[in-house]
Amino acid sequence: MDGTETRQRRPEELGLPHTLSTGRLPAASEDGSLSVSESQWMATKPLGTELNRETALSIGFQVTVPFMFAGLGLSGAGILLNYFQHWPVFVEVNDLLTLVPPLVGLKGNLEMTLASRLATAANTGQIDDPREQHRVVNSNLALIQVQATVLGLLAAVVVLLLGAVSRGELDFAKVELLCASSIITAFLASFALGLLMVCIVIGARKLGVNPDNIATPIAASLGDLITLSILAFISSFFYKHKDSQFLTPLVCIGFMVLTLVWILIAKQNPPIVKILKFGWFPIILAMVFSSFGGLILNKTISKEQYKGMAIFTPIICGVGGNLVAIQTSRISTYLHMWSTPGVLPLWMKKFWPNPCSTFCTSEINSMSARVLLCLVIPSHLIFFFVIYLVEGQSVPNSKTFVVLYLLAGLVQVTILLYLAEVMARLMWHQALDPDNHCIPYLTGLGDLLGTGLLALCFLIE
Repeated sequence: MDGTETRQRRPEELGLPHTLSTGRLPAASEDGSLSVSESQWMATKPLGTELNRETALSIGFQVTVPFMFAGLGLSGAGILLNYFQHWPVFVEVNDLLTLVPPLVGLKGNLEMTLASRLATAANTGQIDDPREQHRVVNSNLALIQVQATVLGLLAAVVVLLLGAVSRGELDFAKVELLCASSIITAFLASFALGLLMVCIVIGARKLGVNPDNIATPIAASLGDLITLSILAFISSFFYKHKDSQFLTPLVCIGFMVLTLVWILIAKQNPPIVKILKFGWFPIILAMVFSSFGGLILNKTISKEQYKGMAIFTPIICGVGGNLVAIQTSRISTYLHMWSTPGVLPLWMKKFWPNPCSTFCTSEINSMSARVLLCLVIPSHLIFFFVIYLVEGQSVPNSKTFVVLYLLAGLVQVTILLYLAEVMARLMWHQALDPDNHCIPYLTGLGDLLGTGLLALCFLIE
């Protein structure tokens, strides 16, 4: 009973710092659930380096640098998309533009989820042992390769169906090109970003920096650039070789067969097996959300009234996705530290908390939400300025548009941060890990909200 009571008290009531790294989390059982004994919780060992009390200043400092770096990457992605939209393959295969948000959104579905899982594992001491670290890293990388290959194919199918519904016809000549381009892009981008996430989380752990604060922004800093570039060059390659009858089918079949190898590697880790079996619904639904955002982009990008839509879409979607992924990862780690799956801490019993408690209390998660919300306006202004310097004539620069754009970004992030608190509680109550089940929903919804609000800004302005 004493261990249970300890877990149900606020950290500050126990005289402990607000740090999320207080002890080792027990190892996962064979079915992927956490096996917790009272003795394990009462005799927790301190992690390698005890982190100091987290303050708004320390959170802001750790988050701001990688987040701003990520924003420059998002700005670069917007400039690239504005450039790529005029390539012959994007002009001829119009559905490629619709494919951009769901493919770029894979970093939210896969890499940010991976980063959050690894950050939680790092903060709870699960990857301090070299042998365990090797097993966890290999199985997680294999998992995202399976997910990327399947989601790449599904994203192409969804985009083709949305295009067929909006146009009233399905262009079968473009099916193979879209599917092959989508699968290879998802596979290569996820592999590169997955390796990057592993290096960042392990490096942050050794340096005594909270991985929750830095892993997801850095994933986003290169994620959009890498994904867009791979998609553009791969699709152009297949477009140039469109007369080769067997090239794209063989590529699709080859990558799907390779998936079996990744599944065998992923099965080394029982919790990963559980994700392989039951973790598909969140990432598929998130991909559908992003696809609707892609449809909005496709319908507006070529119209003069929406000039600049291609540039700002990756930025507004990326900023919202980055910030909500940071907050969700922090809440997930907090729950892993102070409770057990299926049991919410007493001070988080309400599934639908008052918005004031989400943003205006002294709780560590409320403090981090305020810090992240305060980053929205300054960051968007900086990214807007960078875009204006590079693409001056392609960017609407009226005061009305700037105000509307900043308001849209603020509304988007406010909604997402509140939903992060709500969804993390609901998922934890159902004994589901927020790292795996919240981030995909929230980043997908962020893409849809961001694209829709951005289109509304252009329409009003």
